[in-house]
Amino acid sequence: MNHIFYLMGKSASGKDTVYEILLSDPSLHLTPFVPWTTRPIRAKEKEGVEYHFTDEEGLKRLIEEGRVIEKRTYQTEHGPWTYFTVDPGDTSGDLLGIGTLESYLGLRDFYGNGRVVPIYIEVDDGIRLGRALKRECKPGNHKYEEMCRRFLADQKDFSEENLQNAGISRRFSNNSERSDCVRKVASFIRSIQEAGE
Repeated sequence: MNHIFYLMGKSASGKDTVYEILLSDPSLHLTPFVPWTTRPIRAKEKEGVEYHFTDEEGLKRLIEEGRVIEKRTYQTEHGPWTYFTVDPGDTSGDLLGIGTLESYLGLRDFYGNGRVVPIYIEVDDGIRLGRALKRECKPGNHKYEEMCRRFLADQKDFSEENLQNAGISRRFSNNSERSDCVRKVASFIRSIQEAGE
């Protein structure tokens, strides 16, 4: 059975960087499972890398084709943005995805337990807020209201109760050295691959 290893964590937890490092490790043999969004592309993002970018009409077409597994719309400071997951069809190997707890639950319900393997990246809230502020201080960002909205929304979305209800008990700390977190996640992925579960 091929797996979908699914990275989750609150905003500014470092999950995007962990994702990129894991994908670049040839020993893991992972293919990206790229989510979709209607939000505008950000500086330095590339179509088909972080997200597939589309508009409301594109989303509507995918829904009509029956390919949308789950979707979430957020009312942001810049208008509604929808994030969603599209079934990629048949794949030959293990996939690595990244998203929210809600998207994980949608995938798990669609594909069944066992195929979708949750990987939760955890970071102290103070460290996380500092990282988010540092990112927004860079030229071209400065979306402080959106940063605050995301921080508060993540507190609810990834509450301890929600994590427990989703059956997520294993956590990977990314409070200090990123390399330690990546090493532990890679080791976990290898253990699942080797077990052939």
